[in-house]
Amino acid sequence: AAPSTVGSALHASPAIDAAIRAIRHEVEAKQRELTGARPPRAELKETLDGWLKRATEVRGRGPLYPYLGSGVGNGALVELVDGSVKWDLINGIGVHMFGHGDPELIEASIRGSISDLVMQGNLQYNPEAIEFGEFLSREAARSSRMKHCFITNSGCMANEAALKVCQQKTNAAPRIIAFADCFMGRSTTMSQIGDTAAYRQGIAQNILVDYLPFYDPEMGQRSIDMTLWHLEQLIHRYPGQHCCLIAELVQGEGGFHTAPREFFVALFEAARKAGIPIWDDEVQTFGRTESMFCFERLNLGEYIDVVTVGKITQACACLYTADFNPKAGLLSGTFAASTSAFATGLSILRRLQSGGYYGPTGRIARLHTAYREHADAFVARHPEWFPPVVNSLGRTTRTVVAGHGGMMRLTPFGGNRERIGKLLNNLFEDGVIAFSCGHGPYHLRFLPPVGVMKPEQFGPVFEIMEKSFARTP
Repeated sequence: AAPSTVGSALHASPAIDAAIRAIRHEVEAKQRELTGARPPRAELKETLDGWLKRATEVRGRGPLYPYLGSGVGNGALVELVDGSVKWDLINGIGVHMFGHGDPELIEASIRGSISDLVMQGNLQYNPEAIEFGEFLSREAARSSRMKHCFITNSGCMANEAALKVCQQKTNAAPRIIAFADCFMGRSTTMSQIGDTAAYRQGIAQNILVDYLPFYDPEMGQRSIDMTLWHLEQLIHRYPGQHCCLIAELVQGEGGFHTAPREFFVALFEAARKAGIPIWDDEVQTFGRTESMFCFERLNLGEYIDVVTVGKITQACACLYTADFNPKAGLLSGTFAASTSAFATGLSILRRLQSGGYYGPTGRIARLHTAYREHADAFVARHPEWFPPVVNSLGRTTRTVVAGHGGMMRLTPFGGNRERIGKLLNNLFEDGVIAFSCGHGPYHLRFLPPVGVMKPEQFGPVFEIMEKSFARTP
């Protein structure tokens, strides 16, 4: 017999395999009871109210939605403790790409839970952590200069690691270049870089950030020229003072704005000429466009020095080139991720790699096409809900259906924040969970579980939306 450890023998145990099969069978039997949206059960309302009161007391403020899951879901559908079932088109802001209760992820999580380590970190880890980092590094290296991977416990901390790497590489250059409407996370530093005033209210301002306008499709080449001019002015005004240029290739919180390759190439060429590192923030974008890394879709790999990923990966990471490999002591952490998170993350990455999700005819592209078809038809039926929108540059546009891949956007009511907020509450009550994005105009934001959602499921979703829009004042 081949030599083996006690651990490898445990994980290969037929008894464990049989137990996991039995658990999967029971879960799948219950999931089949969830076939569509349904209203709450009156006798369970008090249960939900009680839980929400406890949540408010322990945190000090109420939750954004009266959401509390029962622990059972079926792909894009999720059951709450009040017995209602809803179409989840936000998924924890893009975390649950394979929806709720995916059997393969449940199995991976159970197998991970058998491990002796609940949490893995910088000092002690098992093979899963290495395999996770290797996978991301290999995938990124196919079309970029990425070489190394540092794993951490959140997208925000991955961004903190990226900033430290860039600062060390530039000998502590004090300034940062970012795009208007960007979002970076909620740490003290990332809240200051992110372009949302409310997120840094009352925080000491000790980070120097210069903002560039993002691409405006209504302006086309003029938008590229304008943003490049702003960048060149910053480089001239603060020579050698910028540690990085941060780019979300598809803006998330800022409004699902996209830009063509030539926009980024012009800026990246200028930054590279000035010796400014380029950091690609893909914490929300990763895995959700027509390629695993969004920089690969735009053929920008040659320019990227640092890239951060998270959300759908379950464990988060900062990747960087060999030239940006930091000195010992700069990056570390007690917690990287739980063993179950590594197990489920690896399962997700492998399925995405081999499941036909990417490319112009892949599953993600087909799902986005289905969304566009339903959304365009919806807008055509109800032009009264979709007046022209004035963007942040004061320009009027009639483009109200937008986004890319698994990042989908709809702009009703001229982008009015208050009315969209009321609409979101109505959607939730009627059976669709969505969220907002943008800073004026505001938009409906959808991050559906593109790993499992079927194009035809947009049919019942838009039927509910018809009802919710109609009762929104």
